[in-house]
Amino acid sequence: MSRYGLIAFASSLDQIGPITRTVEDSALLLGAMAGGDPHDSTTLDQPVPDYVGALADQNLKGLRVGLPKEYFISGIDPQVEASIRAAVEHFTKLGAEIVDISLPHTEYAVAVYYIIATAEASANLARFDGVRYGHRAKDPTSLLDFYGRTRDEGFGPEVKRRIILGTYVLSSGYHDAYYLQAQKVRTLLRRDFETAFTKCDVIVSPTSPVPAFKLGERTQDPLAMYLADIFTIAANLGGVCGISVPCGFAQPAEPGGRELPIGLQLLGPFFQEANLLRVAHAYEQSTDWHTRAPAL
Repeated sequence: MSRYGLIAFASSLDQIGPITRTVEDSALLLGAMAGGDPHDSTTLDQPVPDYVGALADQNLKGLRVGLPKEYFISGIDPQVEASIRAAVEHFTKLGAEIVDISLPHTEYAVAVYYIIATAEASANLARFDGVRYGHRAKDPTSLLDFYGRTRDEGFGPEVKRRIILGTYVLSSGYHDAYYLQAQKVRTLLRRDFETAFTKCDVIVSPTSPVPAFKLGERTQDPLAMYLADIFTIAANLGGVCGISVPCGFAQPAEPGGRELPIGLQLLGPFFQEANLLRVAHAYEQSTDWHTRAPAL
């Protein structure tokens, strides 16, 4: 998938993927977007599978669905866990075999991600100094004032936070202690997935340990917001493909509140997007979660 035209955040983690109402729509878009691109040397020039055609086979008999024990930990919202367990049970009704697997280095995923991501963001976003890219401060009094106000005005609080963290972990004396160690653990996470996929065809997990939270709800507590990424960022670090589909709605915490959606994450081995889409489509078409609007 070409990243040509994407504003770089963390080069080894950045990816482009469609957000759609149905799996079929995702397959359509993926087929149009995938393939080699001379503008992006990280793409592979190989034939693009017929992702839409793969959806026709909805027979999941013999499919091995991996259930990682590390992804069902204390702290998961009970409604989320109940919805995921129900989805797993649904896969058995569709003919799939449930296999217990282990991804032993999952507990380090958040720490590794926020070291690597912030370090690469710090380097990538250094180019946005107002000279050639992005926002430019008006009427500077000096070159230093120009640089400082351009970046102060152009970046939001979260971006600044990540730049500062990334600059710290790349600084002299800390590069080997943090960034290099994180890259080594990343290799272990990747090997976890490689081992797991010798035992199963797809991995099932929650997309998030909590239901969707309200816009701006966690901006004052960045750590809580980062921890909500625990199940998705491991896929980025391991380089595997993934898709999230609706699997339920959580009841509102307060009277008169709104139901909030719960996501089911499916992960597949490298270059197995066609099979992953097929499995997600089979689940989607045998349930009605994607057609339901949350209650107001």
